[in-house]
Amino acid sequence: MILGFYKLHDSAYIPEFATAGSACFDFKASLIEGATVTSYSWINSKDSNDITASKSLVLKPGHRYLVPINLIMDIPEGYSVRIHPRSGMALKQGITLINCEGVIDSDYVDPTFITLYNSSDSAVTISDGDRVAQGELIKNEQYTLASITEKPAQKTSRAGGFGSTGVN
Repeated sequence: MILGFYKLHDSAYIPEFATAGSACFDFKASLIEGATVTSYSWINSKDSNDITASKSLVLKPGHRYLVPINLIMDIPEGYSVRIHPRSGMALKQGITLINCEGVIDSDYVDPTFITLYNSSDSAVTISDGDRVAQGELIKNEQYTLASITEKPAQKTSRAGGFGSTGVN
């Protein structure tokens, strides 16, 4: 199985597994001097002044960013790539993904961005080549979606949700 990566810029980084036992590969920021990076403020307005004037980007508190990796993936049919936050960045810096997990379908053949969110109250700087997310190639299961006419039967002793099983 091959997951292919087409570089949009010579300085883009092909993802790598950090260790022999890694379940996911690492995506690295590809920040090109002078390139525009799209961002949104904490009040949901698109920022117009965020550009990578150097090989780093300051992530403002409460802001969301489309961080370029300058790659297009060639995902095999029947598979998708799941993008996950890096646990160390989330815990130590408050940097996570906007939507918790990104899903890239095999028929998407456009540039990929990592959607970062700074949930902390401090600015965080990421630099060109910094690992900003993890990716995982997943085999898609095929199934049918259908309308049913009867309410599903209770399958276990579970009753309810939103804390119904307790806190301990």
